Amino acid sequence: MKRILVTGGAGFISSNMIRYLLEHTQHQVVTMDALTYAGNLENLDDVISHDRLRFIRGDIRDIHDVAEALDGVDVIVNAAAESHVSKSIEQGGAEFVTTNVVGTQVLLDAIRERPVERFILISSSEVYGTAESDPMSEDHPLNPRSPYAGTKAGGDRLAYSYWCTYDLPITVIRPFNNYGPYQHPEKVIPRFIIQALTDQPLTIHGNGQASRDWLHVFDTAEAITQACEVPLEQIKGETINVATGVDESVEQIADMILELLGKPASLKANIDDRPGQVDRHIGSTDRAEQLLGWTSKIAFADGLERTIAWYRNHPEWWQKVLAAEQTAQTV
Repeated sequence: MKRILVTGGAGFISSNMIRYLLEHTQHQVVTMDALTYAGNLENLDDVISHDRLRFIRGDIRDIHDVAEALDGVDVIVNAAAESHVSKSIEQGGAEFVTTNVVGTQVLLDAIRERPVERFILISSSEVYGTAESDPMSEDHPLNPRSPYAGTKAGGDRLAYSYWCTYDLPITVIRPFNNYGPYQHPEKVIPRFIIQALTDQPLTIHGNGQASRDWLHVFDTAEAITQACEVPLEQIKGETINVATGVDESVEQIADMILELLGKPASLKANIDDRPGQVDRHIGSTDRAEQLLGWTSKIAFADGLERTIAWYRNHPEWWQKVLAAEQTAQTV
């Protein structure tokens, strides 16, 4: 049994990761979150009182918060991030740099002073930019196309450099596009689902042919858990994609959601393409299978049905998130 620190624990991937650890392992879990716009404590409502979970309100950019969270910790899963791509485009990268790069640096320097068994950085497939090869392996060039992606690439390579320089037990995980319960409505799949449920236009950037490798968050949680548990020498210094090896276009997803909810295709509405748009993402799964013994288990059609059901059954969750967003915009 290990004590695992999951940073950004009130976020989407992190909260599902915590839930997975509590349900499927005996590990102790510590989590910290600064509770910015992306950190919603209601994401942990069903587990916040669990006897194996400790929540700390803290910021990975603050060395004092980090020192408190590190007490007794064996493994760090650094999933704290500013991740709103459109926000990074509209407002610039300053907030993204401080969390995604500086926050990672604070954690890395902290474990130079207070060693841990392993440090797992949750990066992003966005660091690759548009696919130059099919599928994209971990050796694909890094060509980030938004300020968000640039800062994720910075944190990704900074962590790798601490392995090279200081021989720290670093592993970089690059998940492809996640979806599932508790995902902020800014992301395309929950946005489409909510728009369809409320009979609003499904706004599609550009022609809708941009495609992604879509990964259910429960699969991602399982892969990260494997990275916490496999022999360290198997993954130390490695960068590992977490992907399905299959891609779906944005328009295909809109069509599937409309069909599953019995809504007309006329709800689709094309709008201007987003600056720095990535055309295609599809990930190689070989290294994850070899090093983690992991492959995706949730087919997209099944995962999408389950996700639609979750949003349909939890309107109070997403309505509250949208109301808070609206309030923040008017302040």
